[in-house]
Amino acid sequence: MAAVSARLPVFPWDKLEPYKKTAAAHPDGIVDLSVGTPVDPVPQLIQDALVAAADSPGYPTVWGTPALRDAITGWLRGRLGASAAGHRNVLPVVGSKELVAWLPTQLGLGAGDKVAYPRLAYPTYEVGARLCGAEALVYDDPTELDPAGLKLLWLNSPSNPTGKVIPKDELVRIVAWAREHGILVFSDECYLELGWEAEPVSVLHDDVCGGSYEGLVAVHSLSKRSNLAGYRAAFIAGDADVLGELLEIRKHGGMMTPAPVQAATVAALGDDAHVEEQRARYAARREALRTALEAHGFRIEHSEASLYLWVTRDEPCWDTVAHLAALGILVAPGDFYGEAGAQYVRVAFTATDERVAAAVKRLA
Repeated sequence: MAAVSARLPVFPWDKLEPYKKTAAAHPDGIVDLSVGTPVDPVPQLIQDALVAAADSPGYPTVWGTPALRDAITGWLRGRLGASAAGHRNVLPVVGSKELVAWLPTQLGLGAGDKVAYPRLAYPTYEVGARLCGAEALVYDDPTELDPAGLKLLWLNSPSNPTGKVIPKDELVRIVAWAREHGILVFSDECYLELGWEAEPVSVLHDDVCGGSYEGLVAVHSLSKRSNLAGYRAAFIAGDADVLGELLEIRKHGGMMTPAPVQAATVAALGDDAHVEEQRARYAARREALRTALEAHGFRIEHSEASLYLWVTRDEPCWDTVAHLAALGILVAPGDFYGEAGAQYVRVAFTATDERVAAAVKRLA
């Protein structure tokens, strides 16, 4: 076990604990804008679906119920513009982080193989490569990578941490390049429904993939859009051959989404009203924090989508973390996401309205 854990970096959030203690000592309490966990209630129709399915004594299936697959394919066609999506193009997963961390292993990658991801990125992409012993590569433009040995290419749009959105024409170019070189593309699109100043597009959109999902898989989560982080409700969609292989592996591994969560996911994907209500909450919090941070002397870059503001004062990120912690505000240092984030911090706007108002007051 020690040999496996030795492959991994230090768990980044542990480094933030001293600053969390500082922020928590504020007389009015901490405003935690670091992790970005949902705080608003789970919509009632989703809770009701979970409760109605609570009497589920049997084992769930890894592929999910036909009702769940119907819900996912219907959402893919209606929301993502993936008109050819069918049951063989979908697979539920137990939260997207589990999928990201173990995907290279489940794909059979190892020493001599390469896994690439953006220079500023969710740390679990690197963790997944390290767990299987593959080489981790970062990129600014994936088409400038040497394709030799590159087996898995991660895209992330909207980006965590920057909120940057890859335009449709760029996606078309990247997909064409990856297909030319036989590189499997996994596109992390978990923030796709949270575009503010740009409209994110999926790699599965007909205009991007040409109606074929060959070599393409999209990753989606209900954690943010539906406040379901605690449910671990997510799915992948795309290349039927890739998903079929993963289904067989995950059946052997017992990677099953609980039956009540499957039922809750059906309800969540079938309702747009709660998504719009949550978007409105986030939009108001985003605007309040953006205005306050800029008035405090911060510059905001990208941040056109997702649940974060990517901000800087052109100083080491840990100096910014310390400064804000002294005000009782906890944020994530940019170097959690790569060396290129060394002068940035990521500010989540997932706190309650009351806590966001407290942060705005302190920044003033």
